[in-house]
Amino acid sequence: MTVQERTLYTSSDGDTWSLGRNRDGDVVVLHEPNKASSGKRSEIDLGTFLARRNQGPEHEALRQLIGELIESNSVEAEYDDHD
Repeated sequence: MTVQERTLYTSSDGDTWSLGRNRDGDVVVLHEPNKASSGKRSEIDLGTFLARRNQGPEHEALRQLIGELIESNSVEAEYDDHD
């Protein structure tokens, strides 16, 4: 069970992927199958999800979210050469 979650992607057939934090504090990806499939909600460790070679829209949505976080917190990097 997750304590917090944010929807990443909802497919045209109703499957939903969310980024969440479970009760242990681990960051996970949650997959909620569409109602017609009557599948169970699954929790995927973030590392496992990122390691998959699948380039589906749910992976693209996570990359986009990470990019938005970087852009909103971007600070000009300083380069200090101590040579």
